[in-house]
Amino acid sequence: MKNPYVFGFLPLITIVFFSLTFSTFTMNKAIELFKVIGVYSGMREFLSDLELKLFLLILLALVYFMLFSAMKLIAETIHELGMLFFSKDYEGKTMAQARGGYVIFFVGAVISAVGFQSIQILLLIFLATAFIYFVYVVYKLSSSMSVLGTLGLIMFEIIVWSLFLALVVYVIIKLYNGIIASLPFL
Repeated sequence: MKNPYVFGFLPLITIVFFSLTFSTFTMNKAIELFKVIGVYSGMREFLSDLELKLFLLILLALVYFMLFSAMKLIAETIHELGMLFFSKDYEGKTMAQARGGYVIFFVGAVISAVGFQSIQILLLIFLATAFIYFVYVVYKLSSSMSVLGTLGLIMFEIIVWSLFLALVVYVIIKLYNGIIASLPFL
């Protein structure tokens, strides 16, 4: 008998790996920015170089951990809502089969360690991993859905994610414009 909880720890490890790679990139860029604006030397009066890097890494890893955890929660909620609308599996057996896809995200997180010097590589690895995971899960779940149900699930997730991302971009642009408009020297 196979243990159904074998892959239960992989989402946590995956989030930690992705958080560390993204925070390493961001830490390096933040230190470069601190040097350019002249804050770095002042920070070095209180902390050694290693302490400063470790402090920034922990702080940024925590921020990215919260971001990726929230994204995972939102993604699971959207996906399970789509399954509620389009699946014929009322016992949840196919969802347990699709949990094997956690390995895909784990491998993507490990591969992201290669590209921590470039945000383009990190984003490409993350988006490719998410796409491969999505295709795998839809393939695994298609056995419990009709063709129209599978297409409905795909369209539902694409539309909801598009609306969510559009909302986030809109809020960021409005916030940016509000901050720029409130600056007294412009």
